[in-house]
Amino acid sequence: MKRIAAVVISSLLFCAFSAGAPRTLRVDYYHTGNAHEEWFSLDRVVLEPLEWPGNPHHAIDETHLGNYMFEVRERSSGKLLYSRGFNSVFGEWKTTEEALHANRTFSESLRFPGPETPVEVSLKERAGDDFREVWKAVVDPRDQFVDRSRHPSPGPLMELQRMGDPAGKVDLLVLGDGYTAAERGKFEKDARRFMELLFAASPFREHRSEFNVWGLCPVAEESGVSRPSSGIYRRSPVGASYDTFGTERYILTTENRALRDVASFAPNEFIEILVNGETYGGGGIFNQFATGDITAADVLTTLVDLYGLPAQFPGHEETKARGLAGAEKAAHIESAWKTDMKHPNFYPYIQVHEFEALILTRPSTLSEFYPEHAAGVEQLRKECASFHTPEDINEVKATSPSHRILARIPTYRKIDGFRHLQEIGLPELKAHCPRFKAWVEQCERCFR
Repeated sequence: MKRIAAVVISSLLFCAFSAGAPRTLRVDYYHTGNAHEEWFSLDRVVLEPLEWPGNPHHAIDETHLGNYMFEVRERSSGKLLYSRGFNSVFGEWKTTEEALHANRTFSESLRFPGPETPVEVSLKERAGDDFREVWKAVVDPRDQFVDRSRHPSPGPLMELQRMGDPAGKVDLLVLGDGYTAAERGKFEKDARRFMELLFAASPFREHRSEFNVWGLCPVAEESGVSRPSSGIYRRSPVGASYDTFGTERYILTTENRALRDVASFAPNEFIEILVNGETYGGGGIFNQFATGDITAADVLTTLVDLYGLPAQFPGHEETKARGLAGAEKAAHIESAWKTDMKHPNFYPYIQVHEFEALILTRPSTLSEFYPEHAAGVEQLRKECASFHTPEDINEVKATSPSHRILARIPTYRKIDGFRHLQEIGLPELKAHCPRFKAWVEQCERCFR
């Protein structure tokens, strides 16, 4: 009788647990293509070991951000259950020169609260101000082929900061890569240093109590991560590497499967991958993960547009009262921001007036990417010729750098901006943009 009672009680507890906190379901898929075409195929559906960490009251993404988004709908009724916008490693790779003449495949994942009945998962790609569906899959949580196996543990979970139940907090995972078993103590020190640097800055400082911060440090056989430009190659647990897409200090991982399996052992909505090294570098993909080398992160800098800068930025309101504009306005805000950060090696940089001002250093480069708008590019060139420097091009919405470009080239995409800058080259940018030049030279002194 006692045994039966124990079984009944266990069953009731399980049901209560399941009803209140669904497990995390993950759809792993392959994203293949080039600069012009894309294809998608299902890899596997995984039931992760932990409960869904997100806030159930914020299941629908209303920000409209990202170059991709996915929706999860109840198959029987079409009811929207969950949605998120995001960017992808493929989406960045397809802007490279390699993508113009080659195909590549990347693993990607969609995570959401485990449903009780079959759902349709719809992947959409940005098309102007909206999204168009590019792939759809039906997922049945009861399907026998849902992978319920347990991945080998990456090691003990560290509670770097716990402010409450994951469902009511933002859950940030700090994930080490390239740390050996003997370096676990170093990882914990690095992770805590990263956390304190993060919460020293606004707006994170004001919202620290809303974050849980977790740490995982899967054991690496060798210390460090790959840096091909220096002849360093490692098989680190989550595959982070310098030299992503040929950019020396750009750190990403393309080992998405490994990353997601390891991360599944911690509540996570956002991931920071800390690489074990001594060379400055980092990167990130919106709503996927960010990377960095905290050992080399004694210096912190920024590139933020002056145009559209939120009013709550340090010193912003003072510039209005004093009638400051352009370079003077940016310099005042930079100074106030540096004071607010209270970090001796923080060097903020605010681009006057917008990132696209740098592209207007040589507007003609746009005609190589948008030949159908050659006449518009020529009109843009004439407009810009009247300014002493592209940094003077004003911040009024209709005449800000990006809006000037869009007025002449409606198909311009911000994501292509770095390709245009690569075409122009750093020497020419420094020659025409004095504030940008001063910032670059400051970075060069700091990161030698």
